[in-house]
Amino acid sequence: MLAGPAVAQQVALSGVAGGKALVTIDAAAPRFLSPGQAHQGVKLLSMQGETAVIEINGQRQTLRVGEAPISLGQAKTDAGTKRVVLTADAQGHFMPPGQINGRQVQFMVDTGATQVILSESDAKRINLKYEQGRKVNVATANGGVVGYQVRLDSVRIGEAQVFDVTAIVLPQPMAFVLLGNSFLSRFQMQRTNDQLTLDRRY
Repeated sequence: MLAGPAVAQQVALSGVAGGKALVTIDAAAPRFLSPGQAHQGVKLLSMQGETAVIEINGQRQTLRVGEAPISLGQAKTDAGTKRVVLTADAQGHFMPPGQINGRQVQFMVDTGATQVILSESDAKRINLKYEQGRKVNVATANGGVVGYQVRLDSVRIGEAQVFDVTAIVLPQPMAFVLLGNSFLSRFQMQRTNDQLTLDRRY
């Protein structure tokens, strides 16, 4: 269940100079792009100050200097409709980057999980005081473990943000955070081929 799928293509804006954007794609060396230029499927559309708008697979994203890399080809949002459209990776997993309590995390959509589930290491990284939560017994593929049930102030994917979401913190390491039904139940879900559409219900 916790096998790691292929890593999504990640893009970051490392700097700007002379009307060009210094773009880092995955672990490759940074490369300067001018508006209209493309590299490894990433096209620079425009620049303004320390921000740049790029396009990949028909999806547009805004990058800012100094911000964490974003995973492209995974999520696109429509701020006006509170709709999120996720695209499956090569293994069929939906792996949107997102935030818990304003801190960056890597999600994997898991409709079989009743709640959002994260590891203790991820919980510590985002400064979640999980030890103050309620101890619960959780059955996993490797047997029963004791976890902590907590409430997350906010969970966000793109422009869709949900507040007061229940979660369970488990002791074993995990490659990503399972995005379970305590978040997904707030949305109407519809899958078409390799796309999963989440429409906000409440």
